[in-house]
Amino acid sequence: MRNPLNKTVTEIKPSGIRKFFDIVSEMKDAISLGVGEPDFDTPWHIREEGIYSLEKGRTFYTSNAGLAELKEEICHYLKRRFHLEYNPAKETLVTIGGSEAIDIGLRAMLDLGDEVLIPQPSYVSYLPCVMLAGGVPVVIELKAENEFRLTKEEVLDAVTEKTKVLIMPFPNNPTGSIMTREDLQEIVDVVIEKDLFVISDEIYSELTYGGNHVSIAEFPGMKERTIVINGFSKSYAMTGWRLGYAAGPEEIIAQMIKIHQFAIMCAPTTSQYAAVEALKNGDDDVAMMREEYDKRRRYVVNALREMGLACFEPRGAFYVFPDIRNTGMTSDEFANRLLAEEKVAVVPGTAFGDCGEGFLRISYAYSIENLKIALGRIENFVKRHRGERGIGEAKGC
Repeated sequence: MRNPLNKTVTEIKPSGIRKFFDIVSEMKDAISLGVGEPDFDTPWHIREEGIYSLEKGRTFYTSNAGLAELKEEICHYLKRRFHLEYNPAKETLVTIGGSEAIDIGLRAMLDLGDEVLIPQPSYVSYLPCVMLAGGVPVVIELKAENEFRLTKEEVLDAVTEKTKVLIMPFPNNPTGSIMTREDLQEIVDVVIEKDLFVISDEIYSELTYGGNHVSIAEFPGMKERTIVINGFSKSYAMTGWRLGYAAGPEEIIAQMIKIHQFAIMCAPTTSQYAAVEALKNGDDDVAMMREEYDKRRRYVVNALREMGLACFEPRGAFYVFPDIRNTGMTSDEFANRLLAEEKVAVVPGTAFGDCGEGFLRISYAYSIENLKIALGRIENFVKRHRGERGIGEAKGC
């Protein structure tokens, strides 16, 4: 019998994040710091709007691109927060989470063999989505000494005549790094010079600390060559509602809608009505959650440094990315042994690219109580193995 499987699909590795989540879900007294999911419930007024939509019998399909009211609110939000103006009818699309927007954006833009620049460590879906769209992923390895920011020189070194798209994964998962306005300006200069397009994944835009998020689409000459991707999962604690969106040039969005139409039909109707409420009246909820994450962020960074693990200060998302190389263990070894010995799940940095070796992703989207218990266990683990291996402590950076 002939091989029934697609070669490209079989060559893609499964997500390194879910592996640890699946194990810890069946382990008694285990604590997971591995999954990037808010521990807050969706704010009640948002849930209530979803319930009300069901009570009113709003269980029909919406238009393929999404509810007109929701697209209008998305455009209002982008204008007031990032000074970006889009036509709701022609330049926006409501998707099944931000992940679908990434997938269909790449499929709409790439021809076979087109190269896509992917800064890593970064979200696990970018590389396989490029491959599934027939593109060629070109990894740019971000450096800890640059706080995992993307530099002009790194982009220039990676660009070829075949490069078409640059993915901008900031605020970054897993590192928590951000790009300042000054950082972005240098990237903008290269993008325009080399005539590239940008997919800017801004799903963590509301979770930035010490200053507002800056979108690369804000810069002159960039709106017409950028797809901005965002959603409701992280900012509004709406992961299970599965709702995201894309905003960008009409000619690209039209093709994305075509793919979405055939593959999905439309995003969940109940979720869309709830999202309208989130955008209209959810600013205070976002501010409250961001303030709480900021407290947890500072607590976790300080605790890791005190136990001798170097950790730069993340300024976005809800992850820290500590350097564990002074323990003498690889990322996989550290994560597996920590789970087995202390029942704490974290994600090896290598799940987000080979350059994540020597680092771990730890999510602080959990209560302070759970974080204290988990970090106490991590400290016991580090001290025990440092003593076993005769390795001295390193000062946190």
